[in-house]
Amino acid sequence: MASRLWYLLALSGAAGCGSSEAKVAEESVLTQQLGGETSVEDTSRDAFSQPASNLLGDRRDAFFYGNAIFNRNWVTAPSSTSGMDGLGPTFNAVSCSACHFKDGRGAPPLSAHEPFLGLLVRLSVPGTDEHGGPKGEPRYGGQLNPSGILGVPGEGEALVRYTEVKGRFEDGSSYTLVRPEYQFDKLAFGALASEVRFSPRVAPQMVGLGLLEALDEATIRNKVDEDDDDGDGISGRANSVWDPRSKRMRLGRFGWKANQPGLGQQTAGAFLGDMGITSSLFPEQNCPDAQVECQAQRSGGEPEIDDKKLDAVVYYSHLLAVPTQRDAGHPVVREGQTLFDEAGCTGCHLRTLRTGVLEGYPELSQQTIHPYTDLLLHDMGEQLADGRADFEADGNEWRTPPLWGIGLFATVNAHTRYLHDGRARNLEEAVLWHGGEAKAARDRYLAMERDERAALLRFLGSL
Repeated sequence: MASRLWYLLALSGAAGCGSSEAKVAEESVLTQQLGGETSVEDTSRDAFSQPASNLLGDRRDAFFYGNAIFNRNWVTAPSSTSGMDGLGPTFNAVSCSACHFKDGRGAPPLSAHEPFLGLLVRLSVPGTDEHGGPKGEPRYGGQLNPSGILGVPGEGEALVRYTEVKGRFEDGSSYTLVRPEYQFDKLAFGALASEVRFSPRVAPQMVGLGLLEALDEATIRNKVDEDDDDGDGISGRANSVWDPRSKRMRLGRFGWKANQPGLGQQTAGAFLGDMGITSSLFPEQNCPDAQVECQAQRSGGEPEIDDKKLDAVVYYSHLLAVPTQRDAGHPVVREGQTLFDEAGCTGCHLRTLRTGVLEGYPELSQQTIHPYTDLLLHDMGEQLADGRADFEADGNEWRTPPLWGIGLFATVNAHTRYLHDGRARNLEEAVLWHGGEAKAARDRYLAMERDERAALLRFLGSL
């Protein structure tokens, strides 16, 4: 609260110091509230776990009920733990929070023998399913599940090792990146198909998701520029994905490739893919024909998570607050923001958007937010490509991730790993891995002086 009070005092005092200084002070206050009126001032390890600041009364009680389910461990069926059994038969984790610890971001293993927790591997083969989505690998389905309940083998293990990639800035100073290389071991049902496509994905931070769902579809589609008509080298595309709730194709906005149309679908998909928990949206277990033991197991119910519990987790996921920007008025942070703009980063990482009206969520409606994303797909170049299509997203394309909260990863989750597979060990490496449509922005960063690069990173770290 003290830091915000300082900015408010600066704003009131600046009114007598000239209009330009007042404008700078005013912008410092406004950009501090990244999530609009939902924002919270918290820099502790619980910074990603707070309810929206404008969430009041019994609506807060519902938030904490959802939080309890999010953090509860699921167990094997049948169990005396009523309504929380049905884990597996194969799975990646036993709770939502196992991957999104403290509602934060997962990290990749640091060595070849560490388990993949908070990092999963999507699998597919060429072709599409009946709805135009990825076609699962015949023996293992759409996601590698390394664990199994008693009597059911886990599907196998993914391993990663890193090789160094060296480079230089234009001022002559050097840098080193690490490129991940993956292999699979202990596969229980034979080798993966020769034409398999796989994609490692870290669990992203949970904050601000409801605000992104509250954006009108037109707001997102108005930023589409498939043919680069404005000539800026950036051609964002929308993904069109199958919605199991409405039984039609809709705009994708969640997931690393924007392959889910809403938080309800994203949440139910994670329950099934990560924990093997069926729901009314996804009632079929992931037990391919080759997995006989998986198919023989008892269910924890049909479905295993009822709509009340699922809706509670969805409600909770909507209303996790975005922490405010830190040091928004600091001269170095302001310089870094200017350099961020001048480098062309805002061509994809849009600073300001306005939410529409989201039914059932007045707290999220009509908010001016600063997520630094357009929620569109962009070609990020061959170095980051996974070669795996996902509905209309091709193997080079990724959805622009929101940047709010990225400066608090070290505090909340004790790491600073970025990008879809966590290969970047810090924010600078994340910038340096950019290619494709972002190559020009990366090259401008390479051309900056050391103090300019530090200022831009200081700005990113304030978000």
